[in-house]
Parts: sequence; structure tokens; C-alpha cells
Amino acid sequence: MYPVLVTVPKPTQAELDILRALWDLGPATARQVLEHLRAQKPSTGYTTVLKLMQIMTEKGLLARDETERTHVYRPALRREQTQRQLAGELLDKVFGGSAAALLMQALSTKRASKRELAEIRQLLDEMEGGKQ
Repeated sequence: MYPVLVTVPKPTQAELDILRALWDLGPATARQVLEHLRAQKPSTGYTTVLKLMQIMTEKGLLARDETERTHVYRPALRREQTQRQLAGELLDKVFGGSAAALLMQALSTKRASKRELAEIRQLLDEMEGGKQ
């Protein structure tokens, strides 16, 4: 039986930036997320980040702890769950459901490290039943 996947709306690029910041930081305030984002985008504004995080909470992308004066946000889904959901959509929409085509294009676009290749080999072995 396959695990039940929780689906949330597909995040925009700006929302993905906020999600990545929260996955890196752990639960954080809008101010902490802003500081993290400013490392890549110095022109990012506080009110923009706060408003996006409020919208993301309404959409179900974030959860908000309101027990303290300063609200603390965390992603509703783990990084891997979001990646799996987005990869599944990409797989269906662009590659016609072919995991092999997706993987070959991904590997031809950017060189994988030795560690990543070893992880891919291990996953393939496990999927073929070679290793339990």
C-alpha cells in the first residue's frame, strides 16, 4: 500500500524561497526568515515577507504558532514531502510520467556528486529488490 500524500497548493517561487528558509532555520519568525532571505536578495522587505507568510498560512503551506506575541511559523510539510509533490507534478506534466526521462534529463543538466550517485544507485538497488 502506498503512503497517503497530503497535498497543498503548489507554492510560487517566492513561497518556495520562504519554505527553503524555514526548512533551513526550523520554526522561525517573519523577521528571522527575512534576515535569512536577505543573504540572497538584499532588497527583500519585511512587509512583503510577512504578507507572503500570512497568505501561505491561509493556503495551508505554513502553520503558525500564535501563543507568543511574535508569531512563529513552520512549514506544513517536510521538505521531502514538498519535493515529492512537485516532482510528481513535473513528472506527469513534462515527462509524460517517465521517471527515467526525468532522471536522465536531471543528470545531464547538472553533474551529480559521487555521494549523490551512490544514493541513486542504492535507491535503484532497493527498488529492484537487490537490497533489503
